[in-house]
Amino acid sequence: MFKPEGVLLEMPFFYRRLRFVLCAMLLLPGCVTLSSDFKEPGVSLVSITPQIKNLFAPEFDVVLRVTNPNREALDIAGLSYTVHLQGNKLIEGVANELPVIAAYGEADISLRATADLMGGISLLSDFLNQPGEQFDYEFNADIDLGTLYPMVRVQRSGVISLR
Repeated sequence: MFKPEGVLLEMPFFYRRLRFVLCAMLLLPGCVTLSSDFKEPGVSLVSITPQIKNLFAPEFDVVLRVTNPNREALDIAGLSYTVHLQGNKLIEGVANELPVIAAYGEADISLRATADLMGGISLLSDFLNQPGEQFDYEFNADIDLGTLYPMVRVQRSGVISLR
């Protein structure tokens, strides 16, 4: 037998679900448009300067140049990076208090990094066993631009000549 009371109780739930689905359908294209216009920022390693105040825990000042090719400013939430020489991790660091990079602008970011003692010992051992006139280097960074943008992963490598 048909009960009109049951239909009335289920109607609000149906309308709530329908309203949720419609809102999601309206907001989803905005998210797609936001990410499709995003261009990955450029990151280059400007300098690494040793700050040897303690022989057992050397630190380095690392300067990165970040270029923003987007029409909106980049508010960098965090950054982690490593520097390898001859395959040995030599320097690593993280930062979370970083400047906002203006739209179509660039800025230098100064970071403090610590040396990996075991990586340094391994590098010294490799150099003593096979002295060379050049070092292979690799720089890796992960830049967190917040929840609306993808994580930017940067990898640069090359050769440093001792001549």
